[in-house]
Amino acid sequence: MSTHSRNLMQKLITNIVFTKNRPLQLEAYLESLYRYFPAEKIQTHIIYKPELFSEEYESLFKKYPDCIIIRENDFHMDCLSIINQADTKYILFGIDDVVFFDSVDLDLIDQTFREHENDILGFTLRFSLESLKNSNDVIDDFTVGNQKVYCLNWKNGQTAHTRYPFELCCTIYPTELVKRIISGTMNNNPVIKKFFSPNAPLIKGLRKTKFARKILKSFGYFFSPNTLESWPCRWCQNNGDQLPDYTYFQKLCASAMQVNMVNTSNKSVFDGSAEYTVEALNEKYKQGNKFDVDSIAINKPTDTSCGQQYFKLIKK
Repeated sequence: MSTHSRNLMQKLITNIVFTKNRPLQLEAYLESLYRYFPAEKIQTHIIYKPELFSEEYESLFKKYPDCIIIRENDFHMDCLSIINQADTKYILFGIDDVVFFDSVDLDLIDQTFREHENDILGFTLRFSLESLKNSNDVIDDFTVGNQKVYCLNWKNGQTAHTRYPFELCCTIYPTELVKRIISGTMNNNPVIKKFFSPNAPLIKGLRKTKFARKILKSFGYFFSPNTLESWPCRWCQNNGDQLPDYTYFQKLCASAMQVNMVNTSNKSVFDGSAEYTVEALNEKYKQGNKFDVDSIAINKPTDTSCGQQYFKLIKK
């Protein structure tokens, strides 16, 4: 067995990150990720959809040679392959506009999963007591390894965030549970899969039409980050009796910097302005600017998403 293979087997988390047209923001994600996650415990896979700024992306990928880069060909099959082959205990998803700004105690998280394996759906890094103070959710606390940990029943969630069990920003899930949820979302009839899955000739021929998306949706075959999140989330909400009750958390460690948008298929709230378009940010990136990871570590957001007030650039 090669050293590379042994290192992969030693990882605790498979991290699957999605990116399109945001090299500056992806660099912020990766820089902040490896500031707070031990590199020896996390294997990052980046599903990259080539469209704009390929030169900037290629330069960035060279800075992170341990990341596995998948140039998107068929999003469904590219993502499903990583999930099905993952042999780590946990899976973490990531979006390129997320930034980490506080420490992540993976030993504590692993211990929490071991001690509460019968009722834990996931351990999220996007909640804190402060961010949930007005939510009206019932929050329980207990001690794990001499540290305070909290949980809430997502099935009784009182806000859009707390009743949203499956998300792609910064929640750690058991790998086998992710596989079960994804499988439950999709129609597994072999005939249906042969003729109507995203890589079937019929769907490939209709790929650019709305009709193809209607077919895929009817059979639960995700085809984008948005559908990978929303359809399994809906499946979880409709099949809660088959899933653990609680989302666990300790503190807010990451937030989505919603200053621009690259996918218009779903509604999204963001701070968009001419200064923050992907083209404008890439021009600043080419001029030697990057996101200020130190600044946000000092001036920490207090919610799961934030905007321009936290988006500071500095010279590399």
